[in-house]
Amino acid sequence: CVLSVSSQVDKHQQSKDSVFFRDGKRRIDFVLSYVDDRDGERKQERRREYEANLQKAGLELETEDKSVSDDRKTYFVKIHAPWEVLATYADVLKIKVPFKENDIPDIPMDWLFTPFRLPDHIMNPEPDYFTSPFNKGKIDFFLIDDKETFFPPSVRNRIVYYILARCPYHKTDREDKKGIKRLLNNGTYGSAFPLHDSRYWKPSRDSNSESERFNLYKHWAQFFSFFKEQPLNLIRKYYGEKIGIYFAWLGFYTEMLFFAAVVGLICFLYGLFTFDDNVWSKEICSEEIGGNIIMCPLCDKKCGYWKLNSTCNSSWQSHMFDNVGTVFFAIFMGIWVTLFLEFWKRRQARLEYEWDLVDFEEEQQQLQLRPEYETKCTSRRLNRVTQEMEPYLPVTSQCARTFLSGATVIFWISLIIACIIGVIAYRLAVYAAFASIMKDSPTNNIHMVGSLITPQLATSVTASCINFVIIMILNLMYERVAIWITDMEIPKTHLEYENKLTVKMFLFQFVNYYSSCFYVAFFKGKFVGHPGDYIYMFGWSKLRNEECDPGGCLIELTTQLVIVMSGKQVWGNVQEALVPWVMNRWGSRKARSHPESRYSRWEQDHDLQNFGHLGLFYEYLEMVIQFGFITLFVASFPLAPLLALLNNIIEVRVDAWKFTTQFRRPVASKAHSIGAWQEILNGVAVLSVVTNAFIVAFTSDMIPRLVYMYAYSNDLSMKGYINNSLSVFNISGFSEDNRPDDGESPGWFNSSVITTCRYRDYRYPSGHEKEYSHTMQFWHILAAKLAFIIIMEHVAFMVKFFVAWMIPDVPSEVKARIKRERYLIQEYLHNYEVEKLKIQLSQRSDDCCCTPMIYPDISRHVVLSECL
Repeated sequence: CVLSVSSQVDKHQQSKDSVFFRDGKRRIDFVLSYVDDRDGERKQERRREYEANLQKAGLELETEDKSVSDDRKTYFVKIHAPWEVLATYADVLKIKVPFKENDIPDIPMDWLFTPFRLPDHIMNPEPDYFTSPFNKGKIDFFLIDDKETFFPPSVRNRIVYYILARCPYHKTDREDKKGIKRLLNNGTYGSAFPLHDSRYWKPSRDSNSESERFNLYKHWAQFFSFFKEQPLNLIRKYYGEKIGIYFAWLGFYTEMLFFAAVVGLICFLYGLFTFDDNVWSKEICSEEIGGNIIMCPLCDKKCGYWKLNSTCNSSWQSHMFDNVGTVFFAIFMGIWVTLFLEFWKRRQARLEYEWDLVDFEEEQQQLQLRPEYETKCTSRRLNRVTQEMEPYLPVTSQCARTFLSGATVIFWISLIIACIIGVIAYRLAVYAAFASIMKDSPTNNIHMVGSLITPQLATSVTASCINFVIIMILNLMYERVAIWITDMEIPKTHLEYENKLTVKMFLFQFVNYYSSCFYVAFFKGKFVGHPGDYIYMFGWSKLRNEECDPGGCLIELTTQLVIVMSGKQVWGNVQEALVPWVMNRWGSRKARSHPESRYSRWEQDHDLQNFGHLGLFYEYLEMVIQFGFITLFVASFPLAPLLALLNNIIEVRVDAWKFTTQFRRPVASKAHSIGAWQEILNGVAVLSVVTNAFIVAFTSDMIPRLVYMYAYSNDLSMKGYINNSLSVFNISGFSEDNRPDDGESPGWFNSSVITTCRYRDYRYPSGHEKEYSHTMQFWHILAAKLAFIIIMEHVAFMVKFFVAWMIPDVPSEVKARIKRERYLIQEYLHNYEVEKLKIQLSQRSDDCCCTPMIYPDISRHVVLSECL
């Protein structure tokens, strides 16, 4: 093949949507772009050498001169892979292709889902075949009708990128002078991408086949198709298995969220409709009980005494989430998460078979070395399996890099914790200010605000907002740090690279997003001491550890969860949809003023956003963080799955719209599962059982109420619970540092009449022989809490393990199909070899001078391997 020279062909003669060379026959499989600059002599030399080596590898190139480009300065190099190259590398990469149509009938259940299904030609764009790894020496074994369309565009661009990533661009054949990624990094080329097959809003008239991009936009990316099933086979065919498996997982996760959302909504409505049974809130709100209980100041100096009935609204709000339904929902979610993970394994196993990924991992581990690993690892050693020399990283260098990586991770996690401590210090410092503003006042407006929004709630809301802003800022830093650390470790394969990066980023995000929720759930209000002997932050500071809202800490955890979770989801969707659209509009602003015939297919795609190799990583990370919110802390907010469901319905279509309209077509790649995310989800599922058990036991007031009702109540009712749960302190025991300043106490307070105040705890009163030490009821409640945790965890884990044992990971029909396919491969190969032998024997009888032998087809071009 000969490299095409720059041409001044008028683009009006060629359709702007053409995906072929100028001859209209050879399909464009990849496009490289570059811009000449003043310091471009070295870059020109690299490009000449690189493109010459691409020719040696068998690729055909055609260059579009900058004079016919829309901006008059960008060159486009179009690349076509002929049949010989495709067949060679399909053999090298062990790409599975069809050899027989599937003869196992499906179970006819489609009629159940007819209203939600798309047309069959969209859901199943290709017939179902039995497949086998491609063998170039046995071409007639496979079902090849047309060599030009035998390999779909996604496979073609994957093969071409494999060559581009390993082709050298230096005459000396140096190890560090190869690959399109390095050429993109040093500015030799501006971009490298496969083409979309048409405009998304209009099918191409030049293509012989139906436009897959147009079908995806019409049936998948439209928001009003949210109730329709996703065309996963078409997504896989167009974008590759890796992107297909992501959307399959996201769709399945959204389907399962529906059941959790329904049960969560029922539990919330139960709390809403049982207001009248809420005896303890009635006692708090009544003038006879709550109005006569004087509470101790909640901070030093600036906080005055207050009446319990001032927290009436807070108590009612807390009941909506802190009720018997909370316990039921926590146990239900422990079972739900197990069913979700187990059923996903089955769905994933089915996709692995249908998409020819059953043996993918074993085949690809040796084939998909990262070019960066080959470049940076100059040492070589013999592979005992392949008996070939391969690059490797010495143990000493590996240990040093791992140690540095671990130290860096610990440092950044410490930075996150320091930020959280800063937010806690903010909460302690400003609480007094809110308490001073919201105390009882002759001004009616201030009084109303103070009754509706307690100082604890105001502090919690503002601190949650500040924490959310800090989270968003730190996320930008973590991303770069995690990538730098992972690059430094030099992972061997792409799968290993993604897994290492996944673990680091999730660890950062886990601490970043969840640490504030863990503080509110398990630390706030637990270490406050008692009046006269308060505990202070760090021991030496003047910041007194904050107490829970009088309605309980659960309502504060709910507030924290709603703000962080909702804020993240809203910000994420706006950012995902708005940023690419704005950047694309800005990038193509000049092109829109020119005639459409001048705006070619490769220029249209060039102006779109690049979908990097970590694009899916961020999509998974966003969903797994959401999964943590709805499982780890769901006992505090039963509506969390409903919010997640509504978000994901939008998320699926936003992601589909982005992929179809705003991003260049990604290079197709294979993946047989969701990778390291599966283990992370399993870990979060196990942790969620523990956290929800502790939330119900220590954050909720459920256990103290039950202990009171069954052990201390005379009539098995909740009457008298509020008075029982509050301890008494003699205000004369306050030191000067704790006593409210003059003028801070409300007008109704008279120190000569009121000599005691109450606080949330179970302690003996002053004058008792065990003054201010814990009562026996406290230890009864603690024992009940620990017993509840043990029972709930054991029940939940037993159910989880039983469900996991009952549900096989691979459906029986999939096992049968796999066995049948392997049997047919052996049978067909045997028959094929027998027929070949008969042909050879017949040729030998016709011509005795020839020695019968099947010679392999020796390629006329250089095959790029891992060792280049």
